[in-house]
Formats: sequence, C-alpha cells, structure tokens
Amino acid sequence: MLTAIAIDDEHMALEVIKSHAAKVPFLELQALFFDAIQGFEYQKNQPVDLVFLDINMPDLSGIDLAAMLNKETMVVFTTAYSEYAVKGFELNALDYLLKPFSLSRFLQACQKARDWKQLQPEALEGSVFIKTAEGQIRVNFSELLYGEATGNYVTLHLEEEKIISRMTFKELEKLLPSFFVRTHRSFLVNKNRVEKIEKHQVQIREHRIPISLSYSGLL
Repeated sequence: MLTAIAIDDEHMALEVIKSHAAKVPFLELQALFFDAIQGFEYQKNQPVDLVFLDINMPDLSGIDLAAMLNKETMVVFTTAYSEYAVKGFELNALDYLLKPFSLSRFLQACQKARDWKQLQPEALEGSVFIKTAEGQIRVNFSELLYGEATGNYVTLHLEEEKIISRMTFKELEKLLPSFFVRTHRSFLVNKNRVEKIEKHQVQIREHRIPISLSYSGLL
C-alpha cells in the first residue's frame, strides 16, 4: 500500500486528486493540504511514500518544498504550467502531471510510484522471539522467507529450518516489519526475498507461494 498526501493551493485541484485517489486500490491518501508549510510539517512528523505537489504556490513553492523533503519521499508534481517540467525532473521528481489530468494519467503516476517502492530494499536488520513448544526461539528477519497458517498454528519457513508456533496470522503480523506482506489468507512472505512474481504465485528460492486476488495489490 502506498501512503500519500496532496499539497495544492487550489481547493478544486485537491478535490480532483481526492476523487482519483479513491479509485486507486493500492493508494492511501492520508491528508490534503491547502497550505504548503502545513503539508511539509505533516509529512515531517508522519512520513509518507508519495507527495502530490503543486508547483506554483504562495509563500513556499513546490520546487522549494520538494528540495526540503527526505530523499526517500517520492514526488509527483501537479501543475498547470508546463515550463516547470524541466526543473521538476532536475529535482528527481517521479512524475509530472499537467493539469487537468485524467484518472488514467493519475493511475499511471501511482503505478510508477508503486513500482519504484518495490525496487527499494527495506532494512533487514532485527529479530523477534517466537514462542514454540521447545521455548522461545530468536528468528532473524533476514532469514525468514515466509509464513504459512494452518488452523491456530503458523509455520515459519526459514533458510535452514521450519518453526511451528501456536498463534494467529494477525498476531504474527504485529511482530514483523512492514516488508512482510500477505499474498494469500494463509501465506505471508518476506518481500525482500521474493525472486519472481507471476500472476498466481511468487517464488522464493525453491518455494512457490500462492497469490490470491484480494492480496495481489500488496506486492
């Protein structure tokens, strides 16, 4: 899921983005800002993946604001002025939407952002203790390939072994970082270890894990 905010000094432009965003299943538009400084303060305290950013705004332009964002934050400029395009791309903007833009063009920008996010490796450091019949076992996130649910138990498939624990998938998800995602109601995978994504399955080493339609947008 992509998280995003939109910053624009035109209320109508914000409403268009809100309407388009509601139709993109993998996009969570968290907030709209008419004031650029308020938008900057929000994302500084609550970082998002993507900022839809107007360029020609009073007090603080979108160009200046984009230069202040963390380098990990993706920016899609939205403006009525095509002459800003070159400057926008000099700032490594992900995309440039010229107003008025269609839903299909908006979706294209969102898809580009999702593809880019998937290419970025997330931190693999860290571990968690998992309760088993033999006691608490430390599991390193980097070694956990995927989890499989069977009734009230989960099987954790590691690089060299399997661990069975009595817990629900929801309980397991709370213990793991965000790069562990569901592909199916009974499977959860380490996104950083996925080697191949096909229509109905993903491959991690010799393992093939199913993808169901309801979870296909999470990878």
